[in-house]
Amino acid sequence: MHPSDHSTAAPCAASTTAEDDAWFFPGLRATRVRIDEQISLHALQGGEGPPLLLLHGHPQTHVIWHRVAGELARHFSIVLCDLRGYGDSSKPRGGPDHANYSRRAMAGDLLRLMQGLGHTRFAVLAHDRGARVAHRLAADHPQAVSRMSLLDIAPTLAMYRQTDEAFARAYWHWFFLIQPAPIPERFIEADPAAYVRDLMRSRNGDLDAFDPRALQAYARCLGQPGAAHGLCEDYRAAASIDLEHDAADRARGLRLEMPLQVLWGEYGVVQRCFQPLQEWGQVARDVRGGTLPCGHYIPEEAPRALLDAAVPFLLEGR
Repeated sequence: MHPSDHSTAAPCAASTTAEDDAWFFPGLRATRVRIDEQISLHALQGGEGPPLLLLHGHPQTHVIWHRVAGELARHFSIVLCDLRGYGDSSKPRGGPDHANYSRRAMAGDLLRLMQGLGHTRFAVLAHDRGARVAHRLAADHPQAVSRMSLLDIAPTLAMYRQTDEAFARAYWHWFFLIQPAPIPERFIEADPAAYVRDLMRSRNGDLDAFDPRALQAYARCLGQPGAAHGLCEDYRAAASIDLEHDAADRARGLRLEMPLQVLWGEYGVVQRCFQPLQEWGQVARDVRGGTLPCGHYIPEEAPRALLDAAVPFLLEGR
């Protein structure tokens, strides 16, 4: 049995990157890929088959995939990485226009990562913030992305344009994290572990669905110097420069051409506040998907249901 199957495992002392990777992903190879003079990404790779890039959300890291990576590696050559600003990847300072943390910049990181690992064309399975980066990757570099499965998001532009009281209350962190630096950074840095627990509890109802060691790994990474700033800059970019990029795509009629699967939690905010298939149909030509029996954190809450839905789609046409 894989260690991550023990969801009631007791918390342990502060871990390291290598210890977390060995615990959650036995058999995968860790690497650090230099993107440019400023950025390097922490990544893991392994498995056999067509290449598949896995992208995490907030406030998490690549560890979010610990309950599905083993099965995925039976079908794909998987690459898991931490986005810039997250996990054990580089955390540059943001600029006045937040371009350092735009989806465009992050998508460029991922293209160079995959090319550096020998993958010029690949599929993507992505959750939350990572799914938003995947959207930009597919829009900017369609030749690189064969198909995508995006988890528990509607397009960023649609979600901001349709914000109402119910959404604002449920996704309060969207509007907290975009406040000017260093206001939100100070709150997060005061107790990173509490931020992780409180945010994830607020979106899931409790923490029973999560491996305690995974929560510890998320807290360890958020406690690193610059991590709170990177996290906030991600959201500041999403509420500014990213909206400009998305609006420009809409204005010129850009539609994603690769097959797109959208899966979202039956008990989550996206289900309550949006119509995901309809919204994604505005930006992509071939959209399919539906709900899974869980809340927001699909890879951890409903790993079997995710595998049953995503693997056939990602293998389709092979």
